[in-house]
Amino acid sequence: MSLVRLIPAALALTAMSLSPAALARTQATPDIVMDGTNLYPESMSSAPDGTVYIGSMKGILFRAKPGSAKATAWIKPTAGNGILTLLGVLVDAPTHTLWLCSDPGALRSPPVTGIASLMSFDLRTGGQTGHYPFPAPASICNDISVAPNGDVYASDTPNGRILRLAEGAKSLTVFAEDAQLKGIDGLVFGGNGVLYLNNVTRNQLLIIDIHADGTSGAITPLVLSQPVAGPDGFRFIGGNRFLLAEGNAGRVDLVTIRGVNADIKVLREGLQSPPAVTLVGNTVYALEGKIGYLIRPALKGQDPGPFKAYAVPMP
Repeated sequence: MSLVRLIPAALALTAMSLSPAALARTQATPDIVMDGTNLYPESMSSAPDGTVYIGSMKGILFRAKPGSAKATAWIKPTAGNGILTLLGVLVDAPTHTLWLCSDPGALRSPPVTGIASLMSFDLRTGGQTGHYPFPAPASICNDISVAPNGDVYASDTPNGRILRLAEGAKSLTVFAEDAQLKGIDGLVFGGNGVLYLNNVTRNQLLIIDIHADGTSGAITPLVLSQPVAGPDGFRFIGGNRFLLAEGNAGRVDLVTIRGVNADIKVLREGLQSPPAVTLVGNTVYALEGKIGYLIRPALKGQDPGPFKAYAVPMP
């Protein structure tokens, strides 16, 4: 048999000898490119089957099916659903729910006005199942997390509030409001039921206590192994580990929290204002927001190019 014929046979034999996990690691995971222009995404989430969901300033919710290199429009703004722009995006797989933050958009052209709201959609059909406006004053719904008991929490960045939608409730109530929370962005429940937060303007990670009666308690800053800059998307990935996007630092991190100590390990840097991060299998997806093209004089009016979620191997 010629050497040319032996090479494919040898490669096939090698592949058969690898475990499924080892074989998966030998296959490149593609970046995900959003299908559209001037989308300026702010958040994303993923389902257990590997589907990735990404919001956009245009109010369009994009979906990339498992293993796909392209995210296409799935849920669009309509008069019926009332979507404005999209910030927070969260998959709640046990209830087959997709939670979204709909917000007025001053950076849209023309600007979009309205009331910030928490919205829910059926993860299987894309149909809207709930619409929960934020109580006054004018607010920004930024991020979302679901508690072990099913209560849904959402951050209000400018007002320093955390809103709660209790299991089965029809409207949001204020869970916490504090000067320390002005600038709050990402929030996430750990596996221990503790609610962790980050503050995008103060460059902090925090814990907020929840009393047995459901009321809020002390707010405690975490001690970081290194500084963070513009912490944004925050995701729990198991044990005491989390993923964090640092928008102002252009990087995504693996965060290990023990008590009030947080060890920060950089996974990818050199990104353009990454607002979000999620985990699919052994791949971390790091989303570029490129918000500088809307707010920096040197970049305004220039073409931001495609918007991507970059595939980063989990160490």
